[in-house]
Amino acid sequence: MFHLHADDTAKSWLQAHGQAEPLVIAYDVHRCCGGGKICQVKVRGMSRHDEPAAYASGVTDDGGRVLIDRRAAARLPARFGLTVRGLWPLKHLDLDLESEDWGELLYT
Repeated sequence: MFHLHADDTAKSWLQAHGQAEPLVIAYDVHRCCGGGKICQVKVRGMSRHDEPAAYASGVTDDGGRVLIDRRAAARLPARFGLTVRGLWPLKHLDLDLESEDWGELLYT
C-alpha cells in the first residue's frame, strides 16, 4: 500500500475540483520515431475505462483512495507526495518526488 501526502496546494486543488472518484496515477510509455522511450505520468480522476483491480492501491493522508498503474508502482517509493504544478489554466495535480525518484520512474 502506497501512502501519499498532499501538500496544501494539492489539498486546495482537490477541494476546489470535488474529486469524488479515486485518483489515478496513469503511466504511459511509447517509442518515438527514432526509437527513444518516452514516459509520461499523469494524475487524473478515474474514468469508466479504468479497472481498479489492474492498479496498485494507495491512500492519501485524509483517507482518499489512489489507484497507481502497476508499471509506475514498481518504480515509486512507498511514500511520496502530491502537489500542484503549472500556470492557470494549466494547473494540474502532479507527483512530488525527489530527483532520484523521478529518474527511477521515467528513465529506468
